[in-house]
Amino acid sequence: MFGLVSSVLAEKGRHVYTVEKTATVAEAVREMNEKGVGALLVMEGRRPAGIFTERDVLRRVVDADKDPALLRVAEVMTRHLVMIAPNFRVEEAMELMTARRFRHLPVVEEGEVVGMLSSGDLMRWVTMDQEEHIRQMSAYINGGS
Repeated sequence: MFGLVSSVLAEKGRHVYTVEKTATVAEAVREMNEKGVGALLVMEGRRPAGIFTERDVLRRVVDADKDPALLRVAEVMTRHLVMIAPNFRVEEAMELMTARRFRHLPVVEEGEVVGMLSSGDLMRWVTMDQEEHIRQMSAYINGGS
């Protein structure tokens, strides 16, 4: 109904912000703030090793009263990384994110990370699609082209 994840990536861009697993939490949070993102893909060389999110900071650093300047990303990142392919339907990606209760989803093609989607990216895409549909229906009802 809303198309493929590849279309969302084509519109939003494929850039993925990353952090090495050896970085400190303080460095990763600074990077997230500078880039205005809520998650960084944690890399071990060229391979994704996990994801580091705002939720990880709150639960595993702040709530655990740990020092972000001393703590490494590898110690608090989410290790179980769920990834999808670009040929996933937008609805499937949204259902997965809702069911698993996460807000960031790496997109991988042939073993290579090709993008990262947020729940906000998907909501924006769906809203744009619905606005276009409404515009077309209004034009049809009003006799326009």
